[in-house]
Amino acid sequence: MTTDGRATTTTRSSLFSRGYALPTIGMVAIVAVAAFQNLAMTTIMPEISRDLHGETLYSLSFAAPLAAGVPGMVLAGNWTDRAGGRVVAWVSAMLFAIGTAIVMLAPTMPVFLAGRLVEGFGAGAIDVVLYVLVARIFPEELHGPVFAGFAAAWVVPALIGPAIAGYVTELASWHWVFAGALVIAVVAFALLVPTLRHLHPPAPELRPSWQRARIGWSVAAAVAVLLLNVAPDLPVVLRVLAVVVGLVGAWFALRPLLPRRTLTAGPGLPSVVLLRGVLAAGFFGSEAYVPFLLQAQHGLSASAAGLALTVSALSWASASWLNGRLGERLLPAARVFGIGLALVLVSLVAALATAAWDLPVWVLVAGWFVGGAGMGFAYPRTSMLTLRFSTEGDDGFASSALTIADAAGSVVGLAVAGLLFTSAGGRDHPTAFALVFAAMIVITLVGLASVRRLGPVPGPSSGNG
Repeated sequence: MTTDGRATTTTRSSLFSRGYALPTIGMVAIVAVAAFQNLAMTTIMPEISRDLHGETLYSLSFAAPLAAGVPGMVLAGNWTDRAGGRVVAWVSAMLFAIGTAIVMLAPTMPVFLAGRLVEGFGAGAIDVVLYVLVARIFPEELHGPVFAGFAAAWVVPALIGPAIAGYVTELASWHWVFAGALVIAVVAFALLVPTLRHLHPPAPELRPSWQRARIGWSVAAAVAVLLLNVAPDLPVVLRVLAVVVGLVGAWFALRPLLPRRTLTAGPGLPSVVLLRGVLAAGFFGSEAYVPFLLQAQHGLSASAAGLALTVSALSWASASWLNGRLGERLLPAARVFGIGLALVLVSLVAALATAAWDLPVWVLVAGWFVGGAGMGFAYPRTSMLTLRFSTEGDDGFASSALTIADAAGSVVGLAVAGLLFTSAGGRDHPTAFALVFAAMIVITLVGLASVRRLGPVPGPSSGNG
């Protein structure tokens, strides 16, 4: 290990060799907590929306933490580049815990959403810390295995998370699901604490200034995308106004937060960041409605409806592992992104067909298995390439840009889904679900068209200067 915390590549080559085992376990545990929270939330949100009388704000329940995560990511990226990240990790973990506690105790939908905002801000910040830990502690040869490990961290939560969340909700209350998540989060962060000492501050002459304008733009972006997700609960005239203002505001506010030419698919890092956002929009914008469809139209219980999420997460982890094993010679970046987006497209077509023609449940579950594999192929590669296109001086910015694109893409996808779903009549109208999946198909097709804009990708030995 070098004095600045960045690992050398001469003596260690395993994630579980001396010096890497504890960071690996700690970070994978944090990702596993996020996986459990995500899968549990998606499984039981239909019940929460009924209990708190907030179906028109269904999409906002998912979008709120993602939107709040945008300023969390920007602040964390800037703060980490200045101070090393140790304090950032502690503050973000405490905010996540406080937000989860608020959600757990929420008696009304507004309180629930407030907790989700606080929780999301902390989660966005800790995501950046994890990426910086990977860049500064692990050699580049282990970046792929680390991100494959992050994907594998979804396996156990995928096997038991939806079922546990569903059973706890059916037998007791959804409040207890978040109580369990809070306990798991505290334990996971405790495992990561010893690793934080490696996040040394850079030399004074290398510390960037506070990016006040960038932080301000991140707040504006969060407000804009939240406005899009509030729109379904507004009267028609105000709804149209909210959509227009939200879209224009998001376009202008996101531009300073991402690498130049990201929104026009410039070659290199801009295209990588854009593809991450498109993947998130198409898949996560629709995934929130998969258990909803199974419960509303097919009468499945919350625990049974979570099966689609389970098989998707398992195929995601398996495809990520396979991607890492095959390597870049057999699966260059453009091919990986093309395969990933094509598989996601298959899953969305299966979901659309199930909603539109009342096909058997297994069609949707099988389709979502395929879509998870597509995400498993493409998602880790965006993370690897982001680190390769960045250097130690700007890895905080690059990591925050990737996670911002991830969050913003998801929120925009959810906003589109929520608008269409509410406008078409909600849970009692199969057309509403069909429109959601059709819109996500269009977004995914845009991603497929932009793959050829990626341009040349540097080899593993030349990207991190």
